[in-house]
Amino acid sequence: MRLEIICQDRVGITQDVLDILVNYKIDLRGIELDSAGKIFLNFPNIEFADFQHLMPEIRRIEGIEDVKTTPFMPIEREQNQLRALLQTLPDPIFSFDTKGRILLVNDAAVSSIEQPSEKLLGMEISEFVRGFNFQKWLDGKVVAGQTQKVNFLEQDFLADILPVMIPDAEGESILAGALLMLKSEFRLGQQLTVFHQVSSDSFASIQASSNLMKKVVKEATRMAELDAPILIWGESGTGKEMIARASHEASRRASGQFVSFSPASLSDEQIDTELFGREETEKSGHLGLLEEASGGTLFIDEIGDLTHNMQGKLLNVLQKGSFGKIGSNEEVNLDLRIVSTTQKDMNKLIEDGHFREDLYYRLNVLSMVIPPLRDRRSDIIPLADRFIKQQSMKLGRRAPKLNKSCIDYLQAYPWPGNVRQLENTLYKAVSLLEGNELSIEHIKLPSSATSVSFVPEEFDGSLEDEVKRYEKSLLRRLYPFYPSTRQLAKKLGLSHTAIANKLREYGINKKTVKV
Repeated sequence: MRLEIICQDRVGITQDVLDILVNYKIDLRGIELDSAGKIFLNFPNIEFADFQHLMPEIRRIEGIEDVKTTPFMPIEREQNQLRALLQTLPDPIFSFDTKGRILLVNDAAVSSIEQPSEKLLGMEISEFVRGFNFQKWLDGKVVAGQTQKVNFLEQDFLADILPVMIPDAEGESILAGALLMLKSEFRLGQQLTVFHQVSSDSFASIQASSNLMKKVVKEATRMAELDAPILIWGESGTGKEMIARASHEASRRASGQFVSFSPASLSDEQIDTELFGREETEKSGHLGLLEEASGGTLFIDEIGDLTHNMQGKLLNVLQKGSFGKIGSNEEVNLDLRIVSTTQKDMNKLIEDGHFREDLYYRLNVLSMVIPPLRDRRSDIIPLADRFIKQQSMKLGRRAPKLNKSCIDYLQAYPWPGNVRQLENTLYKAVSLLEGNELSIEHIKLPSSATSVSFVPEEFDGSLEDEVKRYEKSLLRRLYPFYPSTRQLAKKLGLSHTAIANKLREYGINKKTVKV
């Protein structure tokens, strides 16, 4: 029988309870006091008549608030929970004392050794696990956790060896033994496979604490369900490809490939071969990206870099829904989704004759804008924490903390290179750090005063002229993505009337700017 006694903190109250047990000649098996001041008693079952008298007597003691039966003593509950946890873990686990003698094994260890647990208890851990000097480690001045490659049953395992410490009367920690957890190469492989699997929520990896990014993720999630082309606009380093990849993984084409292509610095002939492929001959053959991406997504990075000639060929393919390889008369049916990105003013390219308007309409069926990092400052520190943890994990070290001054500095910096610049900066800082805290001196960044420049060094006109020139450029760039004056006003934090007047002043409307 076990009793739980709820009582006040009074000197002698425990002795008063024990005196009643002595009067009833009850053989006490155990007594515990928890942090809340409760008293727990463990004694053999007694006759019901005695129990009826015992409970009221205990309740009459000064300071006793309630008495009730309980199925477990606290230590029994902890032991049962720990034992259940250890037994259900699929990896071999051993607990041993300061002499290396086994105290506890789980089912996975018993099954591996093929001996009953009773026979294993008391045996030395070194009889089964080799490649690590357990006794030398236990006898060391400082016993710290270890991760070592060991040999168990003639096979290599990764071992986590952790000290078990208990407090003494003065509150100092005393070594009581250790816990050994073994993981096979097969199990490690299984876990790595799961770790690298795509999340069921493909957008979960995108940091979206700011309202701007929450809106982007919401829009992208809805667009991913459709199958029309997407044009993503954003400055370099904002994460356009990450959004594109997440959109692919959330689409019905997720089982197909996500194929990336960048036309920058490629000749027409190279682009032709890359996109459309070359018919296989005795000497050579090349599978084009359009065919490789069949059933999936073709991601075109910076569509504005596509040459005018190749723009025409791509438009023709999209209109026909098929294409032919170089050196072949056969047509290959097109079955893919195109997601393209740009950081350029596409309307300006169209006006200047550098980009085909009809192709732009083909690619810009759905569109989204990825805001620069300086406009989503509430995302900076969560992103920084993620990059620090990722790099620390690669280096096998504890992730350092950002101190307050460093946090303020990172949030104040304009980040002209956006998320990519933040990631690269922290990669370098963590890699070279010797301590456990990142401060301003560890963050190597160019002066923010020269990081962003909207005005050329030589310009003709007044400050007002230059401000208006930039304002017009910004409004023309944003208008295709926010064609409603109310949407644009909300984006820029101005009134609807103010935006309407500026659009009228600069002649920006659906006739002059392609939406």
